[in-house]
Amino acid sequence: MLNPATGLDQVADVLINGNQIEKIEEDLSGEYADRTLSAEGCYVMPGFIDLHVHFRDPGYEQKEDIFSGMEAAAHGGYTTVLAMPNTRPVADNPDVINYVHKKAENGHGIHVLQVGAVTRGQEGTELSDMEAMVKAGIPAVSEDGKSVMDAKLCREGMKEAKRLGIPVLAHCEDKTLAGPGVMNDDERAEELHMPGIANSVEDVIVARDILLAKETGVHLHLCHCSTRDSVALVKFAKELGVDISAEVCPHHFTLTSADIKEHEPEVAAGIFIPSALDVDTNYKMNPPLRKKEDVDALKEGLRDGIMDVISTDHAPHTFEDKNQSMKKAPFGIVGLETAACLTYSELVLGGYLTPMQMAEKMSYNPAKVIGLDKGNIEPGKTADLVIFDPEETYRIDKNSFASKGRNTPFDGREVTGRVKCTICDGIVVFNEIVKK
Repeated sequence: MLNPATGLDQVADVLINGNQIEKIEEDLSGEYADRTLSAEGCYVMPGFIDLHVHFRDPGYEQKEDIFSGMEAAAHGGYTTVLAMPNTRPVADNPDVINYVHKKAENGHGIHVLQVGAVTRGQEGTELSDMEAMVKAGIPAVSEDGKSVMDAKLCREGMKEAKRLGIPVLAHCEDKTLAGPGVMNDDERAEELHMPGIANSVEDVIVARDILLAKETGVHLHLCHCSTRDSVALVKFAKELGVDISAEVCPHHFTLTSADIKEHEPEVAAGIFIPSALDVDTNYKMNPPLRKKEDVDALKEGLRDGIMDVISTDHAPHTFEDKNQSMKKAPFGIVGLETAACLTYSELVLGGYLTPMQMAEKMSYNPAKVIGLDKGNIEPGKTADLVIFDPEETYRIDKNSFASKGRNTPFDGREVTGRVKCTICDGIVVFNEIVKK
């Protein structure tokens, strides 16, 4: 059992009564239980918490809906997720917040917390009614999918979030610098004849938002950091005493722009038929895959405690959406069902994190960012748990996903570590443990 909240790392039994943990002892075999799960050879961790998912509901349910997103989250070991507000209509008012929360109550047993938009309609011209959304239950505000480009309005939004006691989850992207870019601005983009997105597109807004957070005192959480200078800036901000945390996504610490694949032409009757696709758009995400030195800096930042959280930026799209040219296809990949195995394979087996630190960055730290009393396995706490097998090696199969999205660059990739069981509020919501 691994509990980063207390540093507990031992072989033990857990007794769950209702929705709470009742006892944790070395041997509870004498206790009555109407169901027993064997976690032999596995890690029992606090249920994972994802601060950054896109469930596309309302408005884009063909990509994902609340129910399919919850199912995917349960399969990935997540017991709480935060849904971003770039839906249709935008989650900028209590009606949309209530719609998501009420729908989630009828879903597959995990917690979905809807994030509110910073500005009305995410148009960047007028602040949303944050106070009304806080009363409806939002844990944070974000303009995810874009930045609030007006610095004065962004500062006003931070002031309001500070007053209301909620963090700002910042997507850092200077649209004036990004232009039509579709991948990292480097040699690989030149080889593929693609417009690039420079590191400065992210770094400029990271620096701006850090200074605004320092001035306003709000808790700033930086979403999906991808550059080495973002890591350096977060480190500097913490040294300055800024109330800041930052997340990294598995695709950004696993892949580089050099991994982006071209589509092979089809062959029919000995004749090569060029594909409608130029590049595999499952490698198109925002921020883009960066260079090796960026990936190394992200891993080191997670190792050194500069970067606090691992989130997925789960962004499902339909096959038709992604089956376009690199320049036309939307940004984004799915991540809920691959995050744990990639984190274990790349960071734990790679020597950057211990299993305890994995639990810390996927559960305990995310809970702290939003002030949630979760991520802690102790008697009296809510029974949100994940059972993770660190020995199982297999190939990722996108066709087995519970998510509606199949847009992943990791299909067929060999990984080690599999989520075997997810328990939320004391209820088993996903289970692949073979009875012995």
